Amino acid sequence: MPIHNMKTFTFTAPNFTEWKEAAVLSLKGKSFDSLYTKTIEGIELNPLYTKEDLDQLEVSRVTKPAFGWTIAQPVSATNGEQFVEQMKESLARGNEAIAYNGLKPLVWAEPDIKQVAELITHYPILFTEVQSNDPILQAFTYIEDAKRKDVTGICISASSVIPEGFPGVRTKGADLWTAHHEGADAVTELALALSIAAELAEESSSFEEFTNAFYARFAADTHFFMEIAKFRAFRVLWKLFNEAYGVENAKQVPLLGITSLRSYSKLDPYVNLLRGGNSAFSAILGGADWLTVLPHDVLTGTSPSSNRYARNIQLILKEETHIDQVLDPAGGSYFIESLTTELIRKSWAKFLEIEENGGYQAFLQSGELSKLYAQRQKEMATGKKTLIGTNVYAELTDVNYANESTVTVSKRLAEPFEHIRSKKKEELPKTVLLNFGALKDYKPRADFVSGFLAVGGIEATWSPSFEKTDQALSWIDEQQPDYAVICASAADTEEAVTNFLASYKGNCLIDTAGKYPSETADQWLANGLNGFIFAGQDKIEKLNTIITQTKGGRSVE
Repeated sequence: MPIHNMKTFTFTAPNFTEWKEAAVLSLKGKSFDSLYTKTIEGIELNPLYTKEDLDQLEVSRVTKPAFGWTIAQPVSATNGEQFVEQMKESLARGNEAIAYNGLKPLVWAEPDIKQVAELITHYPILFTEVQSNDPILQAFTYIEDAKRKDVTGICISASSVIPEGFPGVRTKGADLWTAHHEGADAVTELALALSIAAELAEESSSFEEFTNAFYARFAADTHFFMEIAKFRAFRVLWKLFNEAYGVENAKQVPLLGITSLRSYSKLDPYVNLLRGGNSAFSAILGGADWLTVLPHDVLTGTSPSSNRYARNIQLILKEETHIDQVLDPAGGSYFIESLTTELIRKSWAKFLEIEENGGYQAFLQSGELSKLYAQRQKEMATGKKTLIGTNVYAELTDVNYANESTVTVSKRLAEPFEHIRSKKKEELPKTVLLNFGALKDYKPRADFVSGFLAVGGIEATWSPSFEKTDQALSWIDEQQPDYAVICASAADTEEAVTNFLASYKGNCLIDTAGKYPSETADQWLANGLNGFIFAGQDKIEKLNTIITQTKGGRSVE
């Protein structure tokens, strides 16, 4: 084709109907409805979003008070002198705030406290979990009255700990960190933020006083688009909240983001780096004004290196992607705009429901968060949701189980798997896979079973390929394992299992790979089979059963 013709050539844009027809053909018999996904928030995600979806929405412009965000990264000091030294280095290398967590208060000398006082007059603060007796609070007493107005930032604490006379420090807000880790979904988090705001507004002498002290902090998990929409939705909900109080021109309040630990795991900590990067990016795209990226090893004890990696995640986002130069980088996306609108609608309705039923504290006592967490845990146990390196693709390597977290976290989805993996090697059964047929036939199931068992720290030795039952009987007699799983193709399994059970007289616990009709399964179980390993099975329950039956180990809950 001549070049001048190429320049004028255009492609016909397919419409949704044409796309759907092509999609149905590619599904090879599956229903088109199988492409829709239901989230834990009760939102149905479409397989494709188009301009028509956007045209049907009443899209509210999401606005931020300023471009960019404040990088607020902690350090891993053990005393005041180290804190000052490490914080100064961190600030010189891109950190932008004095971030301090008071979970484990440091020992301070007066010269170090004075240096902190000097720092907080030049950099904003982000103090979390600080108690009224924390020595770092003495720094505020060293600041001259004339300079106190220069101290800005946020203090997240259960009680008011900042001395009077620091109007630039916000001390009353909606911190959803705990609710998030207790199981809250995006809708619940947003609704609770509004409920907390309503409670604080009623306690304040004026709405202006309330807004001047208010902030909101959300943990960003790994559901990338949902987290973007969550942060975006809050700004619109905040505007609606102000309008409900008769305030037309709502003052913007700081929106803080922090990477969630709900999906962090001790079992493969370097995967947490990827989780942290994913969560950080979503919070920034959603419009966070402040962001803290927790180090990948925060659960077992941080180091200068891990703190540097966490800080560099933010620096890469700010310096290399340039998203700090856009106020609403996710705005206009058909999918994200639709998801944001759904969250706004559902969250406002949930907020009203919470208020009608007694407010924030009453909701916490209702047990709803526990139900949400149980649902999440069930999805992890059955493999409906994945934690790479934890409930799938687990590495059989030594694990650091130390509890040296520098932040308070009530629940994590990886904990039940960590409990199983924490067993000593001598408590785990000697395990083999009894492979029948050709490699290409049994390998898919053998790979699946190996991965399934690795989640519990159980290493499986593969047998040679068996053509006859006698070969398997001879080999298992030599190996003397505690536990064995028969692996064969779907077509070969019935014969392999039936013949093996008829001849095997040993004490080894025998399972088979796959799920079978109840009539067949009951017959095998009656003939000595222990059970089955199959996709969708509760891994926590099955692995716990295997270990306790073979070695008498403690029960893992």
